[in-house]
Amino acid sequence: MKCPKCDGEMQSFNYQNIEIDRCMECNGIWFDILEAENLKRLAGSEVIDIGDPRIGKQLNDNADISCPICKAKMLRMVDAQQPHIWYEACPICYGTFFDAGEFIDFKKHTLLDLLKDMFTKERK
Repeated sequence: MKCPKCDGEMQSFNYQNIEIDRCMECNGIWFDILEAENLKRLAGSEVIDIGDPRIGKQLNDNADISCPICKAKMLRMVDAQQPHIWYEACPICYGTFFDAGEFIDFKKHTLLDLLKDMFTKERK
């Protein structure tokens, strides 16, 4: 499988019986349907995200990408709880791609994020 962002080779590996694909070039991570949400709940799963977040942030500029599984045009998504996190999702097979550093950020919902959520809700 090829990386949807940099066209590098994706390497499969298992973390607690969940198969994940990580790009050997940019270290972005491909998750099949619901894998990111399942891993978010597992203690220690942030170790799968070994990439440099600065490189991941640079790759956010590349928004015109195709799904590595079904080749559909992927959609840019924003995490509702943490709107600074942008990831790509496939509207057909529901896979998701996180750039390097995004899964660690996705997994950590900090006190500051909670306060921002409360402040935003109070203003509405």
